[in-house]
Amino acid sequence: MKELILTIGLPRAGKSTWARKQGCPIVNPDSIRLALHGKNFLPKTGPMIWCIARYMVEALFLAGHDKIILDATNTTKERRDFWKSEDWRCTFRYINTPKKICIFINRYLH
Repeated sequence: MKELILTIGLPRAGKSTWARKQGCPIVNPDSIRLALHGKNFLPKTGPMIWCIARYMVEALFLAGHDKIILDATNTTKERRDFWKSEDWRCTFRYINTPKKICIFINRYLH
C-alpha cells in the first residue's frame, strides 16, 4: 500500500532536514506558500495552501510514487486526520527537538 509519512514537530526542529535525507518526494506547505505569494505565512490563504498540498500528494501517488513525505508541523490531531485516506496509509515521523533549541535555532541561526 502507498505510504504518506507525516513529519511531526515544532518549527526549526529538523523535519525538513530529515525529509531531504529520505530520497522520496516531499510536499511542503511552506514551499507552496513561498511559490504562491512569496511569504512564509498569510492566514487567509491557509485553506488554499492545504488544498494544493493535498492535490500534490494525490498527484505524486498517481505518478507512481509509493512513499511521499508531508513536511509540516502536523502537531494537532485535526491536521493529521486531514490526511487520512483509503488510498494510502499514514505513518508518522516525530522530530522531538526540545522547544528551547528550536527557539535558539530560529533566533540565531536563521
